[in-house]
Amino acid sequence: MSLTPRAVVIHRRTEFEELVAGHGTRQQAAFFLRTRGRTLEEVEARHAAQLEASTLVAGAIPLEWRRGRVERADLGRFIFGAEDVVVAVGQDGLVANVAKYLDSQPVIGVNPEPARNAGVLVTHSPAGVGDVLGTLATAHVQSLTMVRAVTDDGQTMLALNEIYLGHASHQSARYRIQPPGEGGERQSSSGLLVGTGTGSTGWCRSVWLERHSSLDLPRPEQASLCWFVREAWPSPATGTALTEGTLGPEEGLLVVAESDLVLFGDGIESDSISIGWGQGVTFSIASRPLRLVVSKQRSSASASQQTANPKPS
Repeated sequence: MSLTPRAVVIHRRTEFEELVAGHGTRQQAAFFLRTRGRTLEEVEARHAAQLEASTLVAGAIPLEWRRGRVERADLGRFIFGAEDVVVAVGQDGLVANVAKYLDSQPVIGVNPEPARNAGVLVTHSPAGVGDVLGTLATAHVQSLTMVRAVTDDGQTMLALNEIYLGHASHQSARYRIQPPGEGGERQSSSGLLVGTGTGSTGWCRSVWLERHSSLDLPRPEQASLCWFVREAWPSPATGTALTEGTLGPEEGLLVVAESDLVLFGDGIESDSISIGWGQGVTFSIASRPLRLVVSKQRSSASASQQTANPKPS
């Protein structure tokens, strides 16, 4: 007998909640902002939008379903079940934050502020969640490629957008890099990014644009990764020949540390892996994708765009 589905609603503290927590009271937070020429009303309005969206989502969950609610900071301590349906209410980054903790559970992204959020991953309105949950069995699901990093002692990290490897501070990262089919190169740089097609609209794309790269960035559902070395420094001992590339299925990018480095995914520095001198880490396509529930119109438009344009717009 299978378990009743559980809707797990993911959220993060709003700016308003963080301000009040930091200053003790609403009045103290308002005074702090007023002395800097700002008002509390602007963050209160966004807080109200988040609360309204959360209320609509809670009301849309079928009565017979079980329920769970998790704040972003607690994701690493929450145990997801196979029968869970994940509902992320917030910015696009919230979907990326939860992705590495899942194992094929469907994710519904809900956008509480379409005027502020791009809606790349949070594609549904709060009012439309009920219809999505009611037709989940026949919903259109995008399988978004994820990136994996595995250290030589077995530690693993997954990410939906990108994984960063570099020094914990602003010092130079020193390592030896070996792309597939290359001889390898010793480098000193500001770090390394290995990203997916989803991440190719963010941090990786900014590097791609800045250096006017001719590299074809992958699409979100494509089994391909891109990688970029940031600000490689030429010296008698370090080179700059291997600073970007792509990885296909069964291909790996090996990096061997020659200084103390850290590894973190999707911008969450608090959830990192430390890499010591001489330790190796291999980047590759993750074995499991993120299953993002999207509208039929979104799915059709995505397929048409991918056929017409191999690079993300």
